[in-house]
Amino acid sequence: MHWATATARILPRLLAGRTCGPVFLADRHAPTSGPRTPAAADICPATGHGRLSYPRAEYLFKTATAKLDPHRQGWPLHQLRHSALQHLAQAGRTAPELQAKSRHQHLASLGRYVRLGEETSARITAEADPAQRRRAR
Repeated sequence: MHWATATARILPRLLAGRTCGPVFLADRHAPTSGPRTPAAADICPATGHGRLSYPRAEYLFKTATAKLDPHRQGWPLHQLRHSALQHLAQAGRTAPELQAKSRHQHLASLGRYVRLGEETSARITAEADPAQRRRAR
């Protein structure tokens, strides 16, 4: 896993000295017996808390972003992935680079995340234009 600098700087606070176990923890102890007992790798040995589930993480993210969302419903957790890929595409990253970052199996599946719009099409056309009608002055 590759972390950006800002994320890497807050990880020590999130880990709170832990050296093993899941990074994102639930706010309560994991069950120790019964059908809902998680795998040992999904329990923090230091705290006994289980790995944060995706539904719970999404609930927390929606709650935290509700004030920012124009519809006041909060954004789905998947929005982070969508936004990150769109920003990278707008910065000029190639489709194979986006595929490597997102770990999509097929380039075609990136289309739903990356909508670059008219400006990008115009820029690409102008850069590839052999006649270069608009020369820099």
